[in-house]
Parts: sequence; C-alpha cells; structure tokens
Amino acid sequence: MHGSFPEITIAGRRIGADHPPYVICELSGNHKGSLDRALAMIEAAAATGCAAIKLQTYTADTITMNHDGPEFRIDGGLWDGRNLYDLYKEAQTPFEWHEAMFARAAGLGVTLFSTPFDESAADLLEDLGAPAYKIASFEAVHLPLIAHVARKGKPMLISTGLANLSEIDAAVRTARDNGCNDLVLLHCISSYPAPSDQSNLRTMPHLAEAFGAVSGLSDHTLGSATSVAAVALGGAVIEKHFTLSRADGGPDAAFSLEPAEFRRLCEDCHDAWLSLGRVDYTRKSAEAGAATFRRSIYAVRDIAAGEAFTPDNLRVIRPGNGLPPRHYDRVIGCQASRAIARGTALCWTMVG
Repeated sequence: MHGSFPEITIAGRRIGADHPPYVICELSGNHKGSLDRALAMIEAAAATGCAAIKLQTYTADTITMNHDGPEFRIDGGLWDGRNLYDLYKEAQTPFEWHEAMFARAAGLGVTLFSTPFDESAADLLEDLGAPAYKIASFEAVHLPLIAHVARKGKPMLISTGLANLSEIDAAVRTARDNGCNDLVLLHCISSYPAPSDQSNLRTMPHLAEAFGAVSGLSDHTLGSATSVAAVALGGAVIEKHFTLSRADGGPDAAFSLEPAEFRRLCEDCHDAWLSLGRVDYTRKSAEAGAATFRRSIYAVRDIAAGEAFTPDNLRVIRPGNGLPPRHYDRVIGCQASRAIARGTALCWTMVG
C-alpha cells in the first residue's frame, strides 16, 4: 500500500485505504422497541471487534407524518403494505434513550455515533458528543440537513444509494462548503436486502477518485462476501446491519448479521485488507521452507568419473537442492568431474 490515499480520523482512529477497515455495526431498529435490548445490542456489538456502533436518530413525526393515504404506504419489498408512520414508529430509537446508549458505549470503550434524519436529531447528537455523523442514502438529497450537520465540524459519512453523480456532487459540495473537512462516501444499493449482482463495487474506488474522499460500502446484501470484496477494492469503511437474532424479528433483521457472523465479518475484512499488501516479487519469509519442493538436477544412477551425463543418469526432479532445471540441456553431454552417487544433487563442481 502507498500513502497517497485520503484519510480521516474518527475518535482517534485513522481511516483510509492504508489502514485496517473501519467496520461499523448498524443497530437500526432491531432493538424492537426495548431500551434493555438496545443496550444489550451495544454490548454484543462491542464484542464483535467492530470499529464503531451506529444508531439512527429520528422519530416517526420527524421523518414523516401520520397519514394513511396510498402515498404513505410501501409497495413491494420487505415492508410491503406497511404504513410509513407505523413502520418508523416501530423502528425509531427514541431520543430519550440516546444518553443511556452513549453512556453504555463509552463504558465499553467503543465509538458510537448516529444518523440524524433532521436538524433536531443532529443537535441532540452534538449535545451527546457524537464524534461523527452519517447521512443516510435517502437524505443525500436533503441539502439543508447536510449543511446543518456539516456546520458541526465533525467527520461525515454520506451514503450514496439512489443518488446519481450530480446529486452526489451537490451533497459533497454542500458538506465541504459548510465546514466538513473529513468526508467518507459510502457506495450503497438502497434495496433491502440488496442483490449482490447489482452491487457494482467498481463504483466505490471511482467515488474516492472523483471526489478526493475516503470511500467504502454500506452493505445491505445477505452474508459478508460483498463487504469483503469491497475491502479488496480499497474500501476503507464497511457498514453492516446487526441483530442479536434474526429469528427474533425486527424491521431490518432479515438482512442483518448475528453476533458470531458479525465477528467473522470483522475478521474477514481485516484479513482481506492484510492480504492486499503491496507489489512485491521477492521471496516471502513464509516461503522459506517451500523452495525445496522445486525441481532441480539430480543423479538418478551412479555416475563414474569421466562418464558423460545423459537423460538416463540425470533427471529434473524434486527436491530443489541441485542446479536449477534451466541448466539441464547445458550439462547433458558434459563429463562428470568425479564419481557421483545416485540421489546426489548436481552442482557445478561435478561438471567437467
């Protein structure tokens, strides 16, 4: 890896392609309306080895209105037929829970921040000392909110699901024009769950190059393969939904990872990053004992001093302790400078 990539810092942790992946554990609404469960999720998430835990900060009233018209009902997908207000009422993390949740994370020594969905949510998070802010895909076109959050002067992560290049550009300009110096752009497919074959992860490094920002993935696919592939393409930040148990249900449980799965995700993403390394054709220390399994030139019969080397008495075989195979044609026809026992690795002093 080289030091030419952009990087940012959140709560003392450096984030960028030169650093281990910053894996964010998204709790969303899988607390099922229970503060005790939300606190238990924070404890379980902290134990997975994730870099940060993230909430979503809104109420049904700050994100929509209580209306039963057809425009306020979801058509298709995981939440087919649900009324928006009722869905968000179920999924919301009440404002009054936040202080306890931030305190629990602080006690565990894990970074916690959130996605504010309106200005009042951002102000609450600022009062609680949030070290960063996430802008959800659906809010990436909400430029007044982006401007309000950017003025907090904290790092921002913006998901780009649904947004075209022009809309992403407007969001980035708004964030930077209002004081955001540390920016992460998360490639995202706003489908729940998202199909892997529409993930188009090659967009992710293009985001980094086009906007001079740290890039990563907000991953709604099933499993962890897409996240690992994103790290292999240089993704510095991975966000994935979390649940204590899919069987217990919850608004986002169907595409969330359970604790053991999330721990494996963190490990696999880290291993994928380590495996990238750098361009290097030198022999690795791990290969030290393997060279003996190359082939080399060996005497396969007893050879008398002065006897000519032939295909009958010399072969290219394993192990690799003799002359390299490239010299085989050169030594055939030469004479042995001394007697050579069968099973001896050929060296130049044996060649007359």
